[in-house]
Amino acid sequence: MARPCRMRTVRFPDIPFLQSGARRTLELSLDEFEALRLADLEGLYQEVAALRMGVSRQTFGRILAGARKKSVQALVEGSGIRISGGTVRLTNQGDTPMKIAVPVAGKTIDAHFGHCAEYAVFTVADNRIVEESTLPSLQGCGCKSGIAPVLARNGITMMIAGNIGNGAVNVLAANGIKTLRGASGEARPAVEAYLAGKLKDSGEMCQAHAEHGAHAEHGADHVCSH
Repeated sequence: MARPCRMRTVRFPDIPFLQSGARRTLELSLDEFEALRLADLEGLYQEVAALRMGVSRQTFGRILAGARKKSVQALVEGSGIRISGGTVRLTNQGDTPMKIAVPVAGKTIDAHFGHCAEYAVFTVADNRIVEESTLPSLQGCGCKSGIAPVLARNGITMMIAGNIGNGAVNVLAANGIKTLRGASGEARPAVEAYLAGKLKDSGEMCQAHAEHGAHAEHGADHVCSH
C-alpha cells in the first residue's frame, strides 16, 4: 500500500503571475534557455549538457544557475520573460552528425551490453551512414562501468543494443543517450534498418537485470552478468 502523501508546509503565497499583465520583463539569454532545456527538461548530467553546448562544466553551471534564478524570480514577482541574445552560435538539430553506438562481438551485435568487446560507432548525416569506427568497451555491468559518460564525450546520442537492463538504460539517458533494445544480427544492417524506420524498441530489458532489481529490493548484492 502506498504511503499517504504528507502535507507540505509552505508560506501562503502572493501569486502575482495570476494577475493580468506583467510588472516587468526579465531577459533570459538563449544560452540560459538552452541550459534550462538540457538540464531540467532533458534531465542531462551537467557534464554532458556542457559538452552539448561546447562549454566547460563550470561555465555551464554558472549559466544554469543564472537561468534558474531568473525563472524563479519571474514566477515570484510576476515578471514576463523575453528570450534573446547571449554569446551563442545557432544551429539546427540536423547540422550536427548523429552518432550511434552498437555493442558488438566482431560485426555482430553482442547480447551482453556491459561485457561486449567493443562498440561499433556509426556517424550518420542526411539519414545515411557516412563513417564507421570502433570504441573500446569498459567491460563490466553497464550501469556501473562508467561507459555512459565515455560514450557521451565521444558524441554518441543513440545506443542500439540487444539485451540491456533498465539501470543501464537510465544511466545512458542521463548522459543524453537514447536506447533501442532488442536488436540482433549484424550491427550495420541494424543501424540501417533503424534509419529506415524499420527497427523499433522491443521494450524488453535484460532478464538478468530484472532479477537483480528484484533481489536488490531485498538487500542482495549487485550481481550482473550483462
